[in-house]
Amino acid sequence: MTFDLSAIPITIDLFHVILAAATLLFLLLSFRTKTIEKIVEKPVEKIVEIEKPVEKIVEVEKVVEVEKIVEKIVEVESKLKSSPTDSALQLMSIFQQEARLIDFLSEDLTGFSDEEVGAAARVIHIGGQKVLADHFTLSNIRAEDEESRITIEDGFNAQEVRLTGNVSGQAPFTGTLIHKGWKADTITLPKLSENYDAKVLAPAEVEL
Repeated sequence: MTFDLSAIPITIDLFHVILAAATLLFLLLSFRTKTIEKIVEKPVEKIVEIEKPVEKIVEVEKVVEVEKIVEKIVEVESKLKSSPTDSALQLMSIFQQEARLIDFLSEDLTGFSDEEVGAAARVIHIGGQKVLADHFTLSNIRAEDEESRITIEDGFNAQEVRLTGNVSGQAPFTGTLIHKGWKADTITLPKLSENYDAKVLAPAEVEL
């Protein structure tokens, strides 16, 4: 197939312009036009009626609380240690039994002579020694001789050593030993029966 180039028009007239425009329009119509639809969701404004509670101002009667100051009396428990009385009563009963101590101390001695009082005291002395030997082990608090000069160091036990005379200043103290003192190392009292009445120091004696 050959083309005759001489047949191609050299000049452009109105016919050819119309023909070219029609051809171009045909080409444009031959392509499908693609339409892109963009869906934009637009929020819908909803009007909702909300019932807002109305705050009611109520006048409240003011109650003034008056603070009452109550004086509290606190009973402080005494730090003094109380000891059971049964043992003390039992010991008095033993001294009465062995030395007639309660009888002697309860007697009015104004009508007795010194010799009579001395004779009664001897009986009490013998009976009292027996009670101490049977139920107690005793020792002296101070080992120094009485009437000797001793020194009481700082931190001494005020229950074991009692200072008398002109007491002033702080330890150490120097003074004269008047009494050695006593302390009970052991004590053994008879066990009491269940129905024992410790208040009965000496039973009444009836001779038949």
